[in-house]
Amino acid sequence: MREPLFLVGFMAAGKTSIGRAIALSTNRRFVDLDDVIPAQLPPGETVASLVARNEPEFRRCESAALQSLIADAGDAVIATGGGAAAHHDNMTRMRAAGFVVALGVDVGVAKSRAAGGPERPLLASADELAARRAPSYRRAHVTIETTNRTLADVAALVLDAEAAWERLPPARRDATLLALDGGRTYPIAVHDRAVDGDLVGRYLEGASKVALVTDREVARHWQASALAALPANTEVIEIDAGEASKSIEVYGRICEELIARGLDRSSALVALGGGVVGDITGFVAATLFRGIPFVQLPTTIVAMTDAAIGGKTAVDLGAGKNLVGAFWQPRLVACGLETLSTLPARERRAGFGELWKYALLDGAALWQLVDACTGWAAGDARELPPALHEVIARSIAYKAAIVSRDERELTGHRALLNLGHTVGHAIESATGLHHGEAVGLGLIAACRVSAALVGARASLEAEVTEALRRTGLPADLDPHLTDDVLGRLKVDKKRMGDKLRFIAIREVGACVPVEIAVTELRRILRPSSAP
Repeated sequence: MREPLFLVGFMAAGKTSIGRAIALSTNRRFVDLDDVIPAQLPPGETVASLVARNEPEFRRCESAALQSLIADAGDAVIATGGGAAAHHDNMTRMRAAGFVVALGVDVGVAKSRAAGGPERPLLASADELAARRAPSYRRAHVTIETTNRTLADVAALVLDAEAAWERLPPARRDATLLALDGGRTYPIAVHDRAVDGDLVGRYLEGASKVALVTDREVARHWQASALAALPANTEVIEIDAGEASKSIEVYGRICEELIARGLDRSSALVALGGGVVGDITGFVAATLFRGIPFVQLPTTIVAMTDAAIGGKTAVDLGAGKNLVGAFWQPRLVACGLETLSTLPARERRAGFGELWKYALLDGAALWQLVDACTGWAAGDARELPPALHEVIARSIAYKAAIVSRDERELTGHRALLNLGHTVGHAIESATGLHHGEAVGLGLIAACRVSAALVGARASLEAEVTEALRRTGLPADLDPHLTDDVLGRLKVDKKRMGDKLRFIAIREVGACVPVEIAVTELRRILRPSSAP
């Protein structure tokens, strides 16, 4: 029997309409939580009047109604109110009881849809309300965008995601799913062991041959664990660790070796390693035989929260990073936290460049969780901090939600993930700093530019700088703003003519894309560089 399906999301996202359509097409019962709540209200009170008069009391009644509904849900399709997921422990209860889908909608579209409908007392504060609730919605198993999609298309995506969730082993149904059109939804699981053989095996079924691509440093620690979970005849390709392996030459060698070892169009690849291994393996998978399946087993913080998710694959050129590549989505991303215990100290710290990025994007709650892990980042202990699992899971959820809205970076939403990367990539390619170290410095640069462009408070740069220092990361930006670094801004992939799309920070949890001329960016970062 199926588990209940919960639909959450902002007002006017379409939860009721889509829920009814799904229930009808799957012969299931549909329940709107708003229809159950009145039984919990004081006599003579309506939902609208109680929300306007005493919202905390309404939320208590809403939570009681949800608890009652869950107890007898069966396989029902349940639409909740816009605030249900953001109050009490409602989201935790829904996730424990079934499959939770967050329906996304642009706030402007939501306000237009809601105009002229039933009374909505909270509509006047929609923009601020949507921003405050967004982190709660991202705790759903999957986020599916409704803006610019038909009801039928959204319903199909929800059912595809539900089928992907049901395919997971029960122990892994806490995974985040990345929902993409065309039946390409896939899970991103976080678990304690290095490799979960039951999970990985499900996504390699039917492959004529499997090849594991890894680097020699990762292989020393985790290749045996991976091979124990893979088919007995798995081929192994080892490359040197480090960014230098992400080249056209190494790409060609991997392709030649795979062909020589008998792989064909029905074969599959497994990437075991950090961002370099994942990027180059993904590019090989995207292009060999015009595309074959692959699975990501990331072993670094950067790979788990960023590089392995979203289908960007690439190799570097002398002119810059990731200039040759393709979008090619994996079948599965499985993050075994045990692999983080063998990270070199510098690599461990570098991962926090990306985590601080996600904290700035997501909001204060994630910032506090990342801050709770700084001692582990800067120290030598191998035992993982308790908060790290939640930090990685929330970072994954943020990226998955963004990519589901903008898979190929066409609408501007995915550009948010480039926070810190415009200047960070330039520093990385010019200096050889690790990716996360350079991104951290890029975050400081973003604070400086944001104060000039969008009025961010001046103290934000100092706060981010201090956060990086607590983590043991480089935190002195100015020595890195050399002519070489500033010159590399001109070859940024996001450049449009003489302008760049730059991600600015209004405040923690509120980031926006802006356009800025390369010359103006250089002037703000280093006034002496202005022509």
